[in-house]
Amino acid sequence: MTSDRLIFGVDVGGSGIKGAPVDPVSGELTTKRHRIPTPQPSTPDAVAATVNEIVRHFAWSGPVGVAVPAVVQAGVVSTAANIDDAWIGTDARELLSATTGQAVRVLNDADAAGIAEVRYGVAAGVPGLIVLLTFGTGIGSAAVYNGRLIPNTELGHLQFKGMDAEDYAAARLVERDEMDLEVWSRRVGEYLRYLERVLTPDLFVFGGGISKRFAEISSWLDVATPVIAAELRNNAGIVGAALAGVDTDGGADEQSESRENR
Repeated sequence: MTSDRLIFGVDVGGSGIKGAPVDPVSGELTTKRHRIPTPQPSTPDAVAATVNEIVRHFAWSGPVGVAVPAVVQAGVVSTAANIDDAWIGTDARELLSATTGQAVRVLNDADAAGIAEVRYGVAAGVPGLIVLLTFGTGIGSAAVYNGRLIPNTELGHLQFKGMDAEDYAAARLVERDEMDLEVWSRRVGEYLRYLERVLTPDLFVFGGGISKRFAEISSWLDVATPVIAAELRNNAGIVGAALAGVDTDGGADEQSESRENR
């Protein structure tokens, strides 16, 4: 399969690595995504081999975008969340390009989801500052201003209530620790109001698996800024990564290129 009319993305998660070709016009996967369990330990070489397996599964030839659960600067990973600490300091772009034999761009997984929602999802055509938050084991974040990505925001790690914000309001508190949904939702509302004071966004996009319960959650948020549920769900990382693989419209690698050209 070649990249004549399609783009290709891979989303690296803590439990699974999944990828698929994407139609750049509609933002839809053109076939069922291929998923492989994340190797344990999830070292750079092991994950790179799995990404290559996914690329080879589709006989893909062309640019590849890869979303990883980490801060990525100039192609280099500088944090590790749900992947092995050996990733810290790894030039992911160089490693994945060498392993797959394709031109690879790498970005944060929440940033990929944000790019996808702004291009194809609920935030398409919305001007101003869009903040996407993915509520899961932690809180991932993406900030997009007038269609341009502000990379690596990591808003889930802001200090809030004397702790990382994600320790106060991540969805794991409901899904694993059995916190009452209303109690948790009101915590999320507190966190969103804090972000309002800091960022004054024009729209919050509420993502993560728990977003399927957004109709229940929304009445307890009590936030002035509009909040809407993400649309692309579990495909957002693949779609956003695919976009980053072929252009810089979302700003995914502009930070990388500007640093390299200094």
